[in-house]
Amino acid sequence: MDYLQLKGSQSLSGEIKISGAKNASLPLIAMTILAKNNVKISNLPHVADINTLLKLLSNLGASCEKTNDDMLIDTSKLHETKATYDIVKTMRASILVLGPLLARFGKCEVSLPGGCAIGQRPVDLHLKALEQMGANIEIKSGYIEATASNGLKGCDIIFDKITVTGTANIVMAAALASGVTTITNAAREPEVVQLCEILNESGINIKGIGTAILTIVGTDRKLIDIVGFSVIPDRIEAGTYLCAGAITNSKLTITNTNPSHLGSVLAKLEEMGFSIESTKDTITIHPTSEIKPVRIITQEYPAFPTDMQAQFMALATQANGVSIIEERLFENRFMHVSELQRMGADISLNGHTATINGKSNLSATDVMATDLRASSALILAALVADGTTDVHRIYHLDRGYDSLDKKLQNVGVDIVRLSE
Repeated sequence: MDYLQLKGSQSLSGEIKISGAKNASLPLIAMTILAKNNVKISNLPHVADINTLLKLLSNLGASCEKTNDDMLIDTSKLHETKATYDIVKTMRASILVLGPLLARFGKCEVSLPGGCAIGQRPVDLHLKALEQMGANIEIKSGYIEATASNGLKGCDIIFDKITVTGTANIVMAAALASGVTTITNAAREPEVVQLCEILNESGINIKGIGTAILTIVGTDRKLIDIVGFSVIPDRIEAGTYLCAGAITNSKLTITNTNPSHLGSVLAKLEEMGFSIESTKDTITIHPTSEIKPVRIITQEYPAFPTDMQAQFMALATQANGVSIIEERLFENRFMHVSELQRMGADISLNGHTATINGKSNLSATDVMATDLRASSALILAALVADGTTDVHRIYHLDRGYDSLDKKLQNVGVDIVRLSE
């Protein structure tokens, strides 16, 4: 099993190129189930979750062929409709095949998903919506068994709470349904927006893209010609590297990014005293004379993302004063706190609220990643810790970050990947 070894007390300089967004790529790959053509996808990140979903599609009968930097996916010969546990267990996003498989074939079996242990992310909202569209849903032996022998029917769906994967799943299901589907309280994340935009460009009439109310006109089970596309940049990867520049108080530029997707993150960095300079596709963070404390509440987009909470907690350990972070989306997303405390961070928890007393002089030690974003928080803390830190269980990190160690090496970090 691999681990990362970092030497602390480092400054960074240079540029980091941001990869395609993992959280955009996954629904877009699942979307190819709706296609009758060979779909060309550019800018896919090289991360474990992408490989897992491609393997799942291959098991269902798809052809996934890499050419240069593009992926060609042909689902015209899909013959299986069962997503088995041995693949689904490693990644919650595999639930994204449920909607398109059911819409296309009128039946499917999808194992209940696995993934990061950051708390309950129930799929009941997905299932309730599909039932409203006429599906019969049963849970048997750990599998979701869904049937809609006469196809899915458009209807009015109101999500009780905002769900990103739920919105994506139902948008894809609605694309092949008969009639009009309206989704109220839809997620507005850039990843959902890109999915809707590509479907719209491919002939599916979708109104309200980027708003909380989506209206989708289905094709009544007719497959579509999906246009080739390039995956949007990963805003969480971009935010993570900006935090690397911030925690080391270094000038760092990230390229191939979209600043408009990072409004809340950039606002918090400026609130902490950093100067931010942006162009159409680059962001540069400049050092500050004093890192100021911050108050953060995680909420759905366009508010502050839960996927950046752990990284900002690591950054807050270097602020001069008391920072408050309130996690409102997941009930178990403070598992990185104990590892940061082992490095010398002064953090106290009260329910869903963390209080970080800075500035802490962090010390290197062996730490263990518990989930994807916790992994990156430990990497950030190690950048300013006194000594050499070993970060274990980085298979979490490899699920969502493309070549993190190499990208950090290129901006001056003493980091190596080792095996134990």
